[in-house]
Amino acid sequence: MREIVFDTETTGLDPLKGDRIVEIGCIEIYNTIPTGETFHVYLDPERDMPEEAFRVHGLSREFLTGKPLFASIVDDFLAFIGDARLVAHNAEFDMRFMNAELERAGRSRIAASRIVDTLVLARRRHPGASNSLDALCARYGVDASRRAKHGALLDSELLAEVYAELMGGRQAAMTLDQATGPKMQTVMIEVGARPAALAPTLTPDEAEAHRAFVARLGEKAIWLKYQS
Repeated sequence: MREIVFDTETTGLDPLKGDRIVEIGCIEIYNTIPTGETFHVYLDPERDMPEEAFRVHGLSREFLTGKPLFASIVDDFLAFIGDARLVAHNAEFDMRFMNAELERAGRSRIAASRIVDTLVLARRRHPGASNSLDALCARYGVDASRRAKHGALLDSELLAEVYAELMGGRQAAMTLDQATGPKMQTVMIEVGARPAALAPTLTPDEAEAHRAFVARLGEKAIWLKYQS
């Protein structure tokens, strides 16, 4: 399934009060695996940058002046996302801004049925715990050391890894604890090379179908790293 993990940075908290998007970052994934295709743009908000917002993402009014307007990139953005599901953390925030920008550009709003909110998924899996992106990265062992400030593309990259974990990206193993009985825990398994390769079980038709599928993913497809 094709999905787009995305994030935005803004001038504030409320598009109805004149706040605008200043950065969009998108990561394309197939079945939770990044394909290498991205969409990233800084935008001129045509207004000042409040100090509170600048402290969050570090994007100054001077830096953004002369960057594209949303109306000039909306076609490229819509073409990139296509009809894919959109994955965001605290998606209600991002979608309020995105739909406000789309309406301002004379385009249709994105339907709520297309949205996957990883904050909702995390709260269901970890009720009562902190479920910020930083907290989830720490919980799942995702390296967020580069995240000195918020950035739409970097946050999308981190969220793509977190989303894979929320969707069962790691193997769960059953262990026996004498004090508490059976329990589930997440483990990483080291896999060594076989002394002799197993005989292939794919039919020639299946192998050709897989090659055709990988070819459709483009030159940046992660699969290419594992093909000889």
